[in-house]
Amino acid sequence: MRILFIHPNYHSGGAEIAGSWPPAWVAYLSGSLKTAGFDDIHFIDAMTNDVDDATLRDRIAEIEPDVVGVTAITPSIYVAERALEIAKEVAPDAVRVLGGVHATFMYKQVLSEAPWIDVIVRGEGEEIVTELMRAIDEGRWPADRRAINGLAFIEDDKIVATQAASTVKNLDGIDPDWTILEWEKYIYVPLGVRVAIPNMARGCPFTCSFCSQWKFWRDYRVRDPLKVVNEIERLVNDHDVGFFILADEEPTINKKKFVQFCEELIARGLPDKIKWGINTRVTDIMRDKDLLPLYRKAGLVHVSLGTEAAAQMKLDKFNKETTVAENKEAIRLLREADIFVEAQFIVGLDNETAETLEETYQMAWDWQPDLANWAMYTPWPFTPLFQEIRDQVEVFDFSKYNFVTPIMKPAALTRGELLDGVMKNYRRFYMQKALFHYPWRGTGFRRRYLLGCLKAFLKAGVSRTFYDLGKAGYWGPQTKDKVDFDFDETRTIAEAQMEDWEAAADRAARAAERREAVKAQMKGRAEERKVMACGGGDQQMEDA
Repeated sequence: MRILFIHPNYHSGGAEIAGSWPPAWVAYLSGSLKTAGFDDIHFIDAMTNDVDDATLRDRIAEIEPDVVGVTAITPSIYVAERALEIAKEVAPDAVRVLGGVHATFMYKQVLSEAPWIDVIVRGEGEEIVTELMRAIDEGRWPADRRAINGLAFIEDDKIVATQAASTVKNLDGIDPDWTILEWEKYIYVPLGVRVAIPNMARGCPFTCSFCSQWKFWRDYRVRDPLKVVNEIERLVNDHDVGFFILADEEPTINKKKFVQFCEELIARGLPDKIKWGINTRVTDIMRDKDLLPLYRKAGLVHVSLGTEAAAQMKLDKFNKETTVAENKEAIRLLREADIFVEAQFIVGLDNETAETLEETYQMAWDWQPDLANWAMYTPWPFTPLFQEIRDQVEVFDFSKYNFVTPIMKPAALTRGELLDGVMKNYRRFYMQKALFHYPWRGTGFRRRYLLGCLKAFLKAGVSRTFYDLGKAGYWGPQTKDKVDFDFDETRTIAEAQMEDWEAAADRAARAAERREAVKAQMKGRAEERKVMACGGGDQQMEDA
């Protein structure tokens, strides 16, 4: 059986600024499938190679697949749906499969707008996809589809979802097939070296209201650090990778295993061959302040901190469980350990103003991270915060849900003014860094890395790909009232998806009512016990 995976051709002016990123999902799925005996696997990286529809059509026809699998994050969902529509046209007998975080939570929306998709894989793909491929290979598809957990499909004009599959418990049993990728295409611009995105842990115990990752991965699991280092060593030796970013939401949660990981990298001499970066929480940096020199010795050179907001009120709204003071201290600790630190700010909620944007800039300059990033709040339609502010969301063109397009319109600003305010922050921050910091702070690797980051920003700025400025028609403050984000206003929420949301909201409301009722009942019983403790009656004893 011939399997074809496609990474959809979606681009935005966000993460691509720093380089071309290898789609790790295909390596993990291919590795699991090859372990199960499926070895006729092909891959088209339409994003990295900028493959247009006509070329994709020819490639699919040439490969003649039995199964076509595509993944999608929210902004890439439409091009992913289009890729499977093309597959239907040129390989009509192939089973068309869609996976990824958006399809997992929005399967009713996706199947309503793209009924040519045969099946959606909901959740982690390795075990579900393997079971699905076995059913197809053995001729049990579609007859046995209801018996496979973690699927969604259309049957008799109705959308059906099977029971949710369990998470992958044995992460160490997954052996990714990194050979399926075109490694010469994946370059980290700041250092000019090949880049990889391996996975050490899955899940997150925190429940930030704007994030969906903790919902997708559900429980937190960590791989054996030695096996992760084995994988990184293969990436270095077999594919000449010189930089990696751990894909984990927060790889430092399990302190013991993270330290093990660092010690093993050092023991094998890998920090001389490869450097790396992570995303993590401020609280973990505070906890591990004495270990930061060890982390740096292990090759950790870049930490992106989810500082998120300069105001405590926003941190509380995001359920970050951190404080502004902790943000500043964590940045100081990292800089003292010679680890480059990037501060992440989320802007663009309904209460954003010119003053709050200025506040984030002043805070960023006071904190003095090496890098700062202002991301537009993107209301993922499967997060708790979205459900709170759903009535304020006006744009359902998911192709623009990319952190760089202002989906939400603040009450006090137009979207153009919001974009202009963010660009003003970028201009001031990086102009001062470029003139007074990057060329003069430190020597050797530090200077080279920071100038490489500046090069990435300048390259994206000149090409007008930074924040999709070219597409929006933004050329500076004089154009803030003329920018056009080109929202597709025909995009709406499907009736089936809306019904699902309403049912979930009703369940949540009933659960909240039950919790309040239980609290009131417990409080009442506590009061009764307090009164009865004075002698069994409802009157206090009188003084003799």
